[in-house]
Amino acid sequence: MDTQEHTTDDRIEEYWSWFAVALFLLITVDLLTTFGATVKYGVSAEANPLMRWLLPQGALVVAVVHLVAVVAAVLSFSGVMTAVQRTPQRYRPALMRVVEVWLGLILTTGLFLFANNLSVVVLGDSLL
Repeated sequence: MDTQEHTTDDRIEEYWSWFAVALFLLITVDLLTTFGATVKYGVSAEANPLMRWLLPQGALVVAVVHLVAVVAAVLSFSGVMTAVQRTPQRYRPALMRVVEVWLGLILTTGLFLFANNLSVVVLGDSLL
């Protein structure tokens, strides 16, 4: 294995770590803070219409829908990582930069959703 391939494999492993953090924020933390906000203020406090519909369906349905979303996200990201590995070397840095920007955007979104839900729970008002 050449040095460049080793670097690509290391970066892909790092991308998986950042993706796991993003999923934790977007699924687990968002769901927990959403539950906190809806317990305190009711389902009408939820800004996301899909979640507003989903919450009254029950905890099992909410959990299954989120599990399906996680599986779909992991399978999709795995496909992207496979594409990165199969991309010719001269194009790979550009594709990796796109992945890095996308990971940054979903991490930022996850942090914002957490802050927004926390604002609803603590202050009673959304940041939006």
